[in-house]
Amino acid sequence: MVDQKKIKEAVRLLLEGIGEEAEREGLKETPDRIARMYTEIFSGMDETAADHLSKTFSVSGNDMVVEKDIVFYSTCEHHLMPFYGKAHIAYIPDGKVVGLSKLARCVEVFAKRPQIQEKMTAQIADAIMEHLQPKGVMVMVEAEHMCMTMRGVKKPGSMTMTYAARGAFEEERQQEKFFRMVRR
Repeated sequence: MVDQKKIKEAVRLLLEGIGEEAEREGLKETPDRIARMYTEIFSGMDETAADHLSKTFSVSGNDMVVEKDIVFYSTCEHHLMPFYGKAHIAYIPDGKVVGLSKLARCVEVFAKRPQIQEKMTAQIADAIMEHLQPKGVMVMVEAEHMCMTMRGVKKPGSMTMTYAARGAFEEERQQEKFFRMVRR
């Protein structure tokens, strides 16, 4: 659970640490604004994927389901700077599916935590495997990291791509089909 009081204290100390006057007009309410913002952007700390993936529907088919271009915003745990991009998810049902919005909500659960992209990608795939028990799942995440574009090497536009394949998607044929569908 987010502790807004601690966040406010930390922001005041940070402002003083960079040489700012925390009580000046433009900054006076900044600790409160940031505490409210952190409650929102780190809301995944208080959620689980099960909250969204537990309501399923029976299906007789086992054709691939693809949800692509799921926009997300996350925070790099190394620099506490944003990274953002799109997640693409495919799974092959084994008797049950979930509402499509629930896949996006699953992405949000993991994106709204201090995180690294590699771990987030695997967590999404593992959650879908656990809760939907499909024949397979594949997740691809592509993101731009502000710690790469705004500081350090300063390479705007560089994209990091991560993949996680489980079950039937460990087969190259299924991966190729997924990539073709995502790139349409």
